[in-house]
Formats: sequence, C-alpha cells, structure tokens
Amino acid sequence: MSPYLDPSRTIAELKKLRALTGDEEGAHRVAFTPTWVKARQFLSSCFEGLPVETHRDAAGNFWATLLGESDRELIIGGHIDSVPNGGWLDGSLNTLAGVEVLRRINAQYHGRPPVTVRVVDWADEEGARFGKSLFGSSACAGHLDMEEARGLVDGDGIKLPDALREVGIEFAKVKDCGSELKNAAAYVELHIEQGPVLLDKDLPLGAVLGTFGVERHAITFHGQAAHSGSTPMDRRKDAFLAAARMSPEIYGIAERSGMGVCTIGSCTTKPGIVTSVVAECRITLDQRHLDPAHLATMYAEAKEASELFAKEAGCTVSWERLWHIAPSPFHPDLVNFCDEAIKETCGTSHRLPSGPLHDAAEMAMAGIPTVMMFTQSLHGISHNKIEDTKEEHLAMSVEAMDRLADKTMAWIEKQS
Repeated sequence: MSPYLDPSRTIAELKKLRALTGDEEGAHRVAFTPTWVKARQFLSSCFEGLPVETHRDAAGNFWATLLGESDRELIIGGHIDSVPNGGWLDGSLNTLAGVEVLRRINAQYHGRPPVTVRVVDWADEEGARFGKSLFGSSACAGHLDMEEARGLVDGDGIKLPDALREVGIEFAKVKDCGSELKNAAAYVELHIEQGPVLLDKDLPLGAVLGTFGVERHAITFHGQAAHSGSTPMDRRKDAFLAAARMSPEIYGIAERSGMGVCTIGSCTTKPGIVTSVVAECRITLDQRHLDPAHLATMYAEAKEASELFAKEAGCTVSWERLWHIAPSPFHPDLVNFCDEAIKETCGTSHRLPSGPLHDAAEMAMAGIPTVMMFTQSLHGISHNKIEDTKEEHLAMSVEAMDRLADKTMAWIEKQS
C-alpha cells in the first residue's frame, strides 16, 4: 500500500458523515433536501488543503479536479445521497474513498499527476424523492428524458423543477453539464455490493462485470367472473390460476439463463371479492441479465409460458412494457485491472454482475471505459439502517480502489 494512502481516515470520515446526517433510524441524505446540502458541505470540506478546483455543474453534480500533465481524465465517481432511513455506506463510501485516492495521487505526484484526476458526487443517484434514479449522471450522459423528469412530483406534491430551483439548479439547463465529460478517458466507482454474493463466498471484494439490463412488464390475465359457490371447478376461467403458475415458472427461466434473475413484485385481482372467481389478474414481472441475448430469451420464454397458462385456464393474456434498459457491460481492460487490484490487496477476487443500477452504467452507455468494484455487504442488505461492512473490508476497498486508479492512469497514458 502506498505510504501516502490512509484508509482509516476514510472510515473516520464516513463515521463523521453518519453522525452529521443520520440518526438511530438510519441515513437521511435524500437528494435536494437540507440534509443532503449538509452532506455536500461536509464532502466539500474534505478537499480543503488540496490544490483542486471544485464546482457544481448545471445538474447539481459536484466536481473536484486535480489537473495533470495531460487533460485526459480519470473520473472517480459516487453519490452522497441516500434513501430515507438508509445505510451509512451506500454511495458515501464511493465519494469519500475517492477523496482519499485523490489525496494519495496529489501527494505522490506533488500536485501534478500524469493525467487529470476528478472526483464527482452525482446528484440524486437514488431517485428516492421523485422516483427517478441516476438523475445527475443521466443528465451528464445526455440520456435524461426531460419531459418525463419535468412531470415528476414528490410525496408532498412538489415538482422536480421546483425542488431543483430551491437548491439553485435551473431545470431547463441540466443537460448543459454534458460538457464535463469532454476529456473523460476512464471512469471507476467503488460501491458496497448491496447483496449476498461476496458474503456467501466469504470474500471482501469483487470486480464488477457490468450492470444488468432490465425488462419490466405488467402481465394481465383475463378470465371470467363467476359465483364462487355455484361454479364447478372444471367450468371456471380463473385468471388467478393462470397468473399463479407464472411464479414457479420464472425460477426455471432464471436458472436456465445462467446468471439472470426474475421477480414477480406485485399482484392485483378483480373483482377482488371472496365470493367471485377472479376475472382479471395483473402481475408485474422484472427480468434482469447482463447478456442482451439471454435477456431477450428470458422475456420470450416468460411470454410463451403466460400464453400457455392462459390457454389452459380458459383465459387470455396481454403484456404491457413498463420499462427497459439495455445491459451495460464494463470495459474488459478495466475489469482485468480491477481484478488484479483486488488480488494484490487481499489475495482472492471474484467477478460478478451488478443487479442494481448505478451511475457507472450511465458512464458506460456514454462510451466512457468504465468499471466498478464491490465490497462485501454484511447481511447482504442495503437501503436499510442495518446496512454495514466490516471495517477491515472498508480499508481493503480503499486500498484496492487506489491500486485500480493507478493501473487505470497508466492505461490512460498509453492510450493518449
């Protein structure tokens, strides 16, 4: 480990941030709120004494830039916002580890590294307040749907543009921040895993292959209402029966895909009374995979199964797409560097996909070579006040992230 790097300082700063912006119910750094502003002020204070330029862009993303001999940039990303009653590490580990890596690079190169290094805190990664994740990074990447975003409203009836105005952001200009990426040569991001894979393997760190693509649909089975007492079982057109058969089926679909996951997250019925056979049953299906061909196969298999189950139950079925995003594989060279950095730090690495979306996906889709590193989540839980990671794993993650930054900087130099 570099003598200029101090992972214990990052852990201490994470604890300070937790005390400043959380309580016994968890973290409260919801984007565009006073607590988020306070967290941002704390993050900004961590750069004091460093020869960096800091500013907030048109979408509210916070940037700290250490100029290098080359204007080609390594960007270290994260987000300091949280969900309500969230965990102390989700997002904040990324940004505060980035601060420590920047400190080391500044010290080693006496304020002038071979390439420019930037730390970015993306605005509203979580989407907790307005239901739209990756706000700042999608605006920067040029992917933000302005019409959709303009109509977003929080639980108190406040529109997104009005909330942005309260913190000095002009909604109409948010995509102007795209100029921040003009010299981006690589993007790296550290994150807690938020799941149980590394925990189950008893490994502290993993190299992320990419973020899953998502197919999300509402599936409605149409049957016929009938009296529950007078209708024989063999004469029913039970929409719920057809829908229920999808539940075990999706597990087989996911297993055959090799890496994918499928979730039926909701189920509603009509007429919804105890004395009637179900006339209509609507379920939602979320399918995710890293490979686009496998994701397409999963969707096709689910649709075929639904049609079979509907026919066998004397029903019909219709599908409505709710949302789709393509898989976002990370750059193979950077994945290899991440793997090497982890092995040099703790001896063993594991490559895994990310089920949740992250700002890194927006950077990858913008054509910037990208990779993420995961550190183990205790309990396999995130977005919860019990979210936690062993301190020794946090220290390893900062060290491994620093090694990854070094390897990536060297790679950028060779690409120039």
